[in-house]
Amino acid sequence: MAAIGKIRSWGTFLVIVLGIVLLFFILEYAGEALRTITATNSQTIGKVMGEKVYYQDYQALVDEYQEVLKMQGYDDLNEDQMNNVRDMVWQNYVTNKLIEAEAEKLGLMVTDEEIANILREGTNPILYQLPLSPQFFNQQTRQFDYSIVTTQYEQLKQLAAQDARYQEQYSTFDRYWKYVEKQLRQQLLQSKYQSLLAGCVMSNPVAAKTAFENQSQESSILLAALPYSMVNDNDVTVSDADLKAKYNEKKGMFRQVVETRDIKYIPVHVKASEADRKQLMDIMKGCVADFKSDSLKASEVVRRAQSKIAYNGLPVTREALPSDIVAHLDSMAIGQVSQPFETTGDNTFNVIKYISKVQQPDSIEVRSIFLANEESADSVLKALRGGAQFDSIAARYNQPGTKNWFTSANYQSAPTIDADTKNYVEALLSMQRGELKKLKISQGNIVFEVTDRRAIVDKYNVAIVKRDINFSNDTYNEAFNKFSQFISENSTIEAMEENAAKNGYNVLTRANVSNAVHTIAGIRGTHDALKWVFDAKPGAISQLYDRCGDNDYMLVVALDKIHEKGYADFESVKETLRPEVMNDKKFEILSKKFEGVKSIADAKKQNARVDTVRFITFSSPVFVPSTVASEPALNGAVAATEKGKLSRVVKGKAGAYMFQVVDRKNREGAKFDEKQMLLQLRQQNMPNVQMLLQDLYEKANIEDNRYLFF
Repeated sequence: MAAIGKIRSWGTFLVIVLGIVLLFFILEYAGEALRTITATNSQTIGKVMGEKVYYQDYQALVDEYQEVLKMQGYDDLNEDQMNNVRDMVWQNYVTNKLIEAEAEKLGLMVTDEEIANILREGTNPILYQLPLSPQFFNQQTRQFDYSIVTTQYEQLKQLAAQDARYQEQYSTFDRYWKYVEKQLRQQLLQSKYQSLLAGCVMSNPVAAKTAFENQSQESSILLAALPYSMVNDNDVTVSDADLKAKYNEKKGMFRQVVETRDIKYIPVHVKASEADRKQLMDIMKGCVADFKSDSLKASEVVRRAQSKIAYNGLPVTREALPSDIVAHLDSMAIGQVSQPFETTGDNTFNVIKYISKVQQPDSIEVRSIFLANEESADSVLKALRGGAQFDSIAARYNQPGTKNWFTSANYQSAPTIDADTKNYVEALLSMQRGELKKLKISQGNIVFEVTDRRAIVDKYNVAIVKRDINFSNDTYNEAFNKFSQFISENSTIEAMEENAAKNGYNVLTRANVSNAVHTIAGIRGTHDALKWVFDAKPGAISQLYDRCGDNDYMLVVALDKIHEKGYADFESVKETLRPEVMNDKKFEILSKKFEGVKSIADAKKQNARVDTVRFITFSSPVFVPSTVASEPALNGAVAATEKGKLSRVVKGKAGAYMFQVVDRKNREGAKFDEKQMLLQLRQQNMPNVQMLLQDLYEKANIEDNRYLFF
């Protein structure tokens, strides 16, 4: 009982302790949940119609497309090319999401049977929009041939089942073709949706007849023009009220669907100093002496000089050589070594040794059999020379033995070539049609036969030392220290602009920068600077960003203004409206000169410039020689004015006009074809369909935050 009483006396304390423990448990759970949400949001790359797009999913689409590009021979993409790939993948993703959502509402779909029919027939225009390899097209008909795809697919599948070395090739082909079919399905659905939209703006026979008349009915006019240039700008007063009125009239033109920012920036391009150039030139002069010396091989001279162009001793076509090298080669003799010369286009110093010129086939057809041991290779070579069938022996060793074309491009574009490959290429280039040869390589032996040779061309054996004219570390550090000091001493935009020129810098302006761009002013490696721009406040100046571009740029950025999503504010666009408002004022002045004018002769008395303008139709803008301008307003006015009548005053882009229609007739040889005109109007309506798609895009509340990741 005493123990129970003691426990009761601790009751309040125990409740408090249990409450604290429970609170810690809740907080820990909430913290874990918050960390999970934060981690998830940090991987959100954007939104489409309120649905989050995660980095991993988007990157998987980018990787998928990169693999397709590799299948087409595009590998090792640079930064700009990768940015283009990412943009294309994002645009396709968004478009497909929008179309799929609309198609679901309408009940539109693409069936497996439709896909199969398109592939089997091979004539649908959509096929030519897909990343299809040229090898899948019939060489005679130039049409897509699905049987070629299925044949290659089955061959690779069988080879992969027999030999693990073909497994990756088969898997790559399988992924590639699934991507093609996915793209076909998406583009077919998009085509169906666009056709449905186009049907909503259908043309009828009456519209077709009117459109034909608008194209074929031609008028000739006497045109009196008073160009706006006749009125001095100083005689026209444009107030803010005038500009504001024009802004309200044109406000719809200034709608912004994304936030943009105006920036000011100073790019500093670091270049080699005179001392840097002299040091490199001394190296190039040493290369001239080394090339002329018999003690060093050309390959060793090129390697020691760290040339941008490797030398492997194989002859190459002119197309494989840089254009500046070819230009010098044409004036050199075989065996000659050039003096160092500069190429400003790629900022290099160059030295050439012209070793030899030969005639060799550009394309060689070859088939081969790989054999692990030399004894088997000798046996196979003997059998083939004795008349055995190549295909039969290849099949005995579980190899296809198929003929393949080997071209100059297969080796001359490679940055390096190993000894085995070089020996193989040299052997091929020296062989005649029908000749057999055995070649020992590090992994085994190859027995191969040249079955055809084509396109005998000139090839050049040329050793080249090409070196970039780079700045030294001392030069860069000197430029860095000077720029750093300037930034620290000018901490406002006003100070930066005032003092830049005095220090040899130039402040540049870039308006309406959106986060859809990948760089600042096209300078590579400025991703961090771009992220700063969209996290900064107006008036802020960034840190110094160095090693941008090709490690040869430095940059500082200042954020000037932020333009929120919506309508651009009046102050930011008023100056773009000034020329139009000024022309409005000039029209008011000039139109008064036409008051009381009863004929073109009267207009000429008012100093109007008179031209005869022929072949005017309603469908195409009128070009006015006296104002050197196209004036669409005249098209409708001419069509609405009877023959022989004098028009009202017409307001144009470049002047005020009056005219008299002196002739009107149908274009000679014009004949109405209702079917053709309906087709033409349908094609003309396609831009309206694109506008509808753009409207879908704007209403989908797209958020693109890829700039935070790439």
